[in-house]
Amino acid sequence: MKKFLVVVDMQKDFVDGALGSEEAAAIVPAVVKKIENFDGDIYATLDTHYDDYMSTMEGKKLPVPHCIKDTEGWRLDKAVAAALSKKTYTPVEKLTFGSVTLPLLMEKAAGGDDMSIEIIGLCTDICVVSNALLLKAHFCEADITVDAACCAGVTPQAHAAALATMKSCHINVINE
Repeated sequence: MKKFLVVVDMQKDFVDGALGSEEAAAIVPAVVKKIENFDGDIYATLDTHYDDYMSTMEGKKLPVPHCIKDTEGWRLDKAVAAALSKKTYTPVEKLTFGSVTLPLLMEKAAGGDDMSIEIIGLCTDICVVSNALLLKAHFCEADITVDAACCAGVTPQAHAAALATMKSCHINVINE
């Protein structure tokens, strides 16, 4: 069985930057520990925007420039980057909440083998749930799990609502 860990958007702007929160910063040690103890393939998504962010659909609905490519806010949180640097991982830049490229990369890596997927990161109610549902749609028979202790939402209420949505879609949620 092929094991995958998807680390979603653990970037400075979401941890303690432009869109950071206390809840996001609080999960960093658990995310680092999860990465350090994981034995399998790791993918790390990177929310990626450009200087024209404010003129994009997302920029008009969320007028807070963040994760502008090659800025400090776009880079992975330092502790998460340090943990990933000790592993082999695949960075996956994405222009929106969910990555359509991610399932294709994972499918190729699995080579037809059964797989399990664990998802952690930020924000539970936006990018985590988007990627979880895309992966569930692509791999409907795969065992997909979200570790709630390694995720944080925009608010605690939004985090809880996203976890409930994922459970409704047959995604396992652990460590609530």
